[in-house]
Amino acid sequence: MQTPSDRHAYPSHWEADVVLRDGGTARIRPITAEDADRLVSFYEQVSDESKYYRFFAPYPRLSAKDVHRFTHHDQVDRVGLAATVGGEFIATVRFDRIDSRGMSASAPADEAEVAFLVQDAHQGRGVASTLLEHIAAVARERGIRRFAAEVLPANTKMIKVFTDAGYQQKRSFEDGVVRLEFDLEPTDRSLAVQRAREQRAEARSVQRLLTPKSVAVIGVGRTPGGVGRSVLRNLREAGFTGRLYAVNSAFEEGSEVDGVPAYRSVRDIEETVELAVVTVPAERVPQAVDECGERGVLGLVVISAGYAESGPEGRERQRELVRQARSYGTRILGPNAFGVINTSPEVRLNASLAPHPPERGRIGLFTQSGAIGIALLSGLHRRGAGLSTFVSAGNRADVSGNDVLQYWYEDPDTDVALMYLESIGNPRKFTRLARRAATAKPLVVVQGARHSGIAPTGHAVQATRLPHATVSALLRQAGVIRVDTVTEMVDAGLLLAGQPLPAGPRVAILGNSESLGLLTYDACVADGLRPLPPRDLTTGATPADFRAALAEALSDDACDSVIVTAIPWVGEDGATASPEGEVLATELRAAAAGCPAKPVAVVHVELGGLAEALAAATRTRPDAPVPAPGSGEGAQSSPHAERLPTAEVDDRTVIPAYPAAERAVRALAEAVKYAQWRREAKEPGKVHEYEDIDESGTARRIDELLAEQNDPRGATLAQDDARELLGRYGIDVRDALPAPDPDAAVAAARALGYPVALKTTAPHLRHRADLGGVRLDLADEEQLRRAYAELTETFGKPAELRPVVQAMAPRGVDTVVRAVIDPAAGAVLSFGLAGAASELLGDTGHRLVPVTERDAGSLVRSIRTAPLLFGWRGSAPVDTPALEELLQRVSRLVDDHPEVVAVSLEPVVVAQRGLSVLGASVRLAPPPARSDLGPRALPGY
Repeated sequence: MQTPSDRHAYPSHWEADVVLRDGGTARIRPITAEDADRLVSFYEQVSDESKYYRFFAPYPRLSAKDVHRFTHHDQVDRVGLAATVGGEFIATVRFDRIDSRGMSASAPADEAEVAFLVQDAHQGRGVASTLLEHIAAVARERGIRRFAAEVLPANTKMIKVFTDAGYQQKRSFEDGVVRLEFDLEPTDRSLAVQRAREQRAEARSVQRLLTPKSVAVIGVGRTPGGVGRSVLRNLREAGFTGRLYAVNSAFEEGSEVDGVPAYRSVRDIEETVELAVVTVPAERVPQAVDECGERGVLGLVVISAGYAESGPEGRERQRELVRQARSYGTRILGPNAFGVINTSPEVRLNASLAPHPPERGRIGLFTQSGAIGIALLSGLHRRGAGLSTFVSAGNRADVSGNDVLQYWYEDPDTDVALMYLESIGNPRKFTRLARRAATAKPLVVVQGARHSGIAPTGHAVQATRLPHATVSALLRQAGVIRVDTVTEMVDAGLLLAGQPLPAGPRVAILGNSESLGLLTYDACVADGLRPLPPRDLTTGATPADFRAALAEALSDDACDSVIVTAIPWVGEDGATASPEGEVLATELRAAAAGCPAKPVAVVHVELGGLAEALAAATRTRPDAPVPAPGSGEGAQSSPHAERLPTAEVDDRTVIPAYPAAERAVRALAEAVKYAQWRREAKEPGKVHEYEDIDESGTARRIDELLAEQNDPRGATLAQDDARELLGRYGIDVRDALPAPDPDAAVAAARALGYPVALKTTAPHLRHRADLGGVRLDLADEEQLRRAYAELTETFGKPAELRPVVQAMAPRGVDTVVRAVIDPAAGAVLSFGLAGAASELLGDTGHRLVPVTERDAGSLVRSIRTAPLLFGWRGSAPVDTPALEELLQRVSRLVDDHPEVVAVSLEPVVVAQRGLSVLGASVRLAPPPARSDLGPRALPGY
């Protein structure tokens, strides 16, 4: 697209789709010579005042020379970007490299003058601030470190764009002009500003889908039946508060469908349409999108199937769908979506295939699978849980779980977020958003397809080399409540939505069955809780007895939560009889209301009406009335009913009920762990600064080593180079001297001092003492020569074994420390015990880099075999503070230098005092791209 005189080819990697402040989208791309007519048209739509602010003088039109200058760039010293919607410019930005005198210059000059122009109709949408992020990234790529801008004092909007960006800046005033200078190096503040803007924009884009004032259903059949007609019926029956329109090219002008105005095209609707639900066959969707785009529809829910889930042709059709919608500034939910629901009384939106929308509540639900969405809606309804919002994204070609999470973060109607994910498109971003969201409200996640390692057809995801167990550990580090099944997700969601977070793991157990109490006790122990001895109320206990016992347990400072177990009453004749569940539920709620700071859960076995009664007054359905005792369906007479005193119950008191002890305990255990994470998140610790770290020297040495390799794929460093590089970060690796023959081995041992170890470094025997590839505690030359002979006789020639001699380290616990840069998740630090514990049993802990002091401590204690480090069965505890310091130093190395793509320290022998790193491997490669540190952009299509 560039002319032959341009110095660089068209930089397509500068193109990006972005979400603006109001939730709409725009495309940012370089300006080229072909844009002359677009530029002139754009300039004609800019007001005289905006032109004056740009050029400091009346400037009614652009000359031919101006047009040429503003459309011809060398993409190095002169760069121009445009924000476009519908293919037309809505804003432009350009920079020109200048020298210290403010004159045009070339590299190595590292300053540039920057100027913006935004069409008046699009001012206030955050276009300029978004363009500033992108033009700054381009400038950094071209070696420019500082921007200068001259602005008229009256142009307060543009001054605010610069001052709010978060960069370090200087301001001066001369000759009636404000001059701003600011460094382009990202700062903590500029990154925080960028992410706050990202959150507002993406949340607003989801809000457009969930709170429309008008909805058009495209593809409504003329006769009952079909997807379009079903969606329209569901919208009507839910009581949608806005305007509804039915669209089908076969409708007659002025007709109606089920009392809803019908139109042949969205273009024919005079009023503004904010949301369109598209249900036509895939081949007709492009026409519908064009009509919606031309009409200014704000959001699209595409229920139509036949896209990436159907094969390569469908995948390309899906890409084109996203590109088409984004060209109009519109976001898409789907395709192949189940739809969206918002139970707010101000909206009452059911733009989905669910015939029965959930009750209003405080739970937000996101699914990628429509089938799972149906099952979850049904399960939550049966348990009496209400929802605030429901989003089923289908192929999630555009709007994803990340976007919905941005919306829920500030949504006052959502207290708990439930997510069923079959893939995570941007794990690094999801982890960041999840950590922030989890500090405000619980986030429960089930990940499907976790063992297949294959993303569901239709999902475009970044490849990750991390196993599922590692991803789960990283999500838990971010505060995510990771469960394995949708049943567990509902169980945890009900408890978190209706009960306070527990202050600790101590659990009181009471009920009318000793056996059920003991089962609950065992389940608590298995899930890491600290149960108190169960209290047996006997089978003759009345609901009033339950109330008194629960009130007593809740008032006990020795417990943090209570589990109530209940079975049917046993009559005098031995027959079982269920009491009125509503009566028992009322009594339990009354007792719980007296101590609202502690959570309560109920385990019931065949107790008619109890679960329904407990759900009837759920906080997830804040307006639901409490049924009178004995009025519920399925209630049976109780010999104790007439003797019960009336209990005054807070309608908002929610006690979740579970049909099995294990399910209640598992939900409570997740709540306990999440509450502990919340408390620790308030003081996350800090990344330690070590004075002996040589960061700049390490950077220079890495550049030298990469230059020597001259391999874009990277390479593993030689042992001496790895030892030197690690040493610059205070990580000392014990010398291992090569021993190509017995005499060399003896010479090495004399240099190191006896006792020594003889090891093979062949890949198949490395670190395998169990196979005989390591001989320890060789006290003299005789033992060393004997061991050398045994190794070579057993395993092969020295050239194959590559033996080395190493001084013996103090005895301790053998551990492994590793770090790796995953292309999707980022830098991950791992720790475990050496040998079978980590390799066979997978007992390895993981943390995202950089790790804080607290992270390092929790990582050491996260593995199941951690007791071996702390004096298990009378053994001496080892120096875990030294181990935690090593973990932090490795974390600093890979965080400071992204070219270090892998580090392996094995074994690390942790003794009672200090530790010894006996083996090390370091791999360098050109650093992978960090999309999370660049300007805001939607995933490319």
